Amino acid sequence: MGKLNVNPTRMELSKLKKRLVVATRGHKLLKDKQDELMRQFITLVKYNNELRKKVEEKLSKSFKDFVMAKAVLGSEFLEEAIFYPTNKIALDVSIKNVMSVKVPVFKFSGISEENDKFSYGFFNTNSELDLAITNFRMVFSELLELAEVEKSTQLMADEIEKTRRRVNALEYRTIPDLKETIKYIRMKLDENERGALTRLMKVKNMIAERNS
Repeated sequence: MGKLNVNPTRMELSKLKKRLVVATRGHKLLKDKQDELMRQFITLVKYNNELRKKVEEKLSKSFKDFVMAKAVLGSEFLEEAIFYPTNKIALDVSIKNVMSVKVPVFKFSGISEENDKFSYGFFNTNSELDLAITNFRMVFSELLELAEVEKSTQLMADEIEKTRRRVNALEYRTIPDLKETIKYIRMKLDENERGALTRLMKVKNMIAERNS
């Protein structure tokens, strides 16, 4: 806490009082924003953890089926079977505003080229490969949602940190400095008034002595 370098005048006192009002109001608004951001952040983190656990479980199962299919079919035949995809996938990215934080919104749009969802025939493949491909497709949307949620969580954490620094700057630096400076100017003004009153009384006594 320190005194600002200003002249101890009534005009400066008035300006500092207005700055203190603005700073106090801004501190309250930022504190409310920080609290709401923290509330939404905690909710988002909980959902992120649940979604990640769910996606990891599904991916683990899909990889197990894929490894089983690879063990039976062989690496070369498996690569040849899935080399040409049947779908084109487009990723649409938009932005939404959450408490002044611009978070991304991801969305897949797929265009099917063939009626069959598999790019290979069923004669030389096995059910494990079919199951792995199906499970990978099912988890694809959730995987994209997980990316969206994790990015949103990261951006919200950055905004919380920025807001926290601004709140602390106002609470522990700007507002105390303004209060200390206002107190100093009031003391100076009171001191000047007392000095002026003392001089006035001395002059009055001198005039009274001359007239007596």
